[in-house]
Amino acid sequence: MISSYRKNSSERGQTLIIIAIALIGLLGITGLVIDGGNVFLDRRRAQNAADSAALAAALARIRGGGNYTNAALESAAQNGYNNDGVTNTVSVRIPPTSGPHAGDIEYIQVIIVSHVKTYISSVIGRNEFINEVQAVARTKPSETKQLLNGMALVSLVPDSNCGNNKAFWLHGNAALEITGGGVFVNSGNQNCALTQNGNGSLRVNGGQSINVVGGATLEKPQLLTPSVTIGVTPSNYPPAFFLPNVDCEGEPAEVSADGTTMSPGEWDEPFPPEGVTTLEPGVYCLGDGMKVTGALAGNGVLFFVKDGNVEITGGAEVKVSAPTEGDNAGLLFYLPMDNNGTIVVNGGAGSSFSGTILAPASPINLKGGPSGLNFLSQIVGYTIEAEGKIVITYNDAQNFDALTQPEVQLSE
Repeated sequence: MISSYRKNSSERGQTLIIIAIALIGLLGITGLVIDGGNVFLDRRRAQNAADSAALAAALARIRGGGNYTNAALESAAQNGYNNDGVTNTVSVRIPPTSGPHAGDIEYIQVIIVSHVKTYISSVIGRNEFINEVQAVARTKPSETKQLLNGMALVSLVPDSNCGNNKAFWLHGNAALEITGGGVFVNSGNQNCALTQNGNGSLRVNGGQSINVVGGATLEKPQLLTPSVTIGVTPSNYPPAFFLPNVDCEGEPAEVSADGTTMSPGEWDEPFPPEGVTTLEPGVYCLGDGMKVTGALAGNGVLFFVKDGNVEITGGAEVKVSAPTEGDNAGLLFYLPMDNNGTIVVNGGAGSSFSGTILAPASPINLKGGPSGLNFLSQIVGYTIEAEGKIVITYNDAQNFDALTQPEVQLSE
């Protein structure tokens, strides 16, 4: 009996030890679930706070006049990380001191170290967990550069259809040849952002590309060289650069005594006046569009079409070039965002155009005759339609460079 009693007591003792060990294990698992969940939630909150703080500092830098570090610290505090040195620390480093952008002054790094107090895990000696997160934001300053990465022919419409609102349409006997720049079609239409019908052809020389955000409908794909690249990154619309600031300062345009020459300035009647064939250098601010049916020549001219359409008929012989100096050097035609009038260029064999045609809200229709329509231009419109023989040669030195808008980018 005595031996049996001792055996049962020993078993009960072992059971208590096993239960105690199991309880510790259960506490550990419970701590892992509860405290681990808190650590995970804190890490996510800290990362969001770091992202917001880095962006706040970057925005303060872009806007100018602010204290970048204070902007980051204030943002972090608003998101629960007040840099008290006990529960959390927030460090702002300009430029970053670690990572791929270390030493690059365009970048701002925010590091948040958070101390998360434990509840259950403290029983097994773990009183806190530490989270460390970081975010890096880039501030890209404004710079003056060629529009839209130097693409020679651009359709900006972000959404189009396959009917009466085609983004980029080659048809008939279009023979479009481009040198010095590529083609960019911004429409995200997956079926027909670029449409080629009939014998419409497009040749882009010099290693440049034909880039389309959406898809393409091509009756004869062999007529496009190089082949179309689809699915490229879209561009912002309205454009992400500062549009030209053009002003005639209230000065009226005037016609010479013999009726053949015109000086620059404001003109709210049909343009050009009958009989005018020569334009003096300067800016022509046109309030009733432009229609040319005969000869017209001018060097160093800029047509600011505030309202109305631009039409150059097949019988016209137009020889115009953009200014070569000043804020709007290289800009030949400009239709602002609030003018969605159409541009139709169907000039005669002797016509030539030198300088940028910028009409971000306007449909542009290029109609070349048998001898061709020649541009030393970058042509940017809402939609593009081409038919007939058209030759575009793009040289950045002859075209308009715009001031890009500053950018803020979250890099890490």
